[in-house]
Amino acid sequence: METAEKNKILNQAFNLLKYTFVILPIAAGLDKFSNLLTNWEQYLNPVIAGLLPFPESTFMMIVGVIEIGAGIMVLKKPEIGGNIVAAWLMLIAISLITYLNYMDVAVRDVVMAISAFAMAQLAKIVNQN
Repeated sequence: METAEKNKILNQAFNLLKYTFVILPIAAGLDKFSNLLTNWEQYLNPVIAGLLPFPESTFMMIVGVIEIGAGIMVLKKPEIGGNIVAAWLMLIAISLITYLNYMDVAVRDVVMAISAFAMAQLAKIVNQN
């Protein structure tokens, strides 16, 4: 396979992952204000909820702002943003696992975290081309 063809495939894979991790965190973050996709508060670990000095809905809006920021960071600096999204998703997965609920969502978040990390690693190569 020619180097140009390999670079084309590499760039396609990178861009697919990059724009996935731009759009999805921003969409999920925006939805924390409307709950159109789901009631996000149901995923909040009760231990964390019990420690909050404000309503769970306020916490989810803060989470939404962080997610929107993470999506924008992926757009601007994918190597850094991808690692932020990966860490964020792993924290969510750990929270769900310790709560022993929504294990399917926890597994999905681990897979997405690995994908975000892979995208961040690919950014190192793609940005050199």
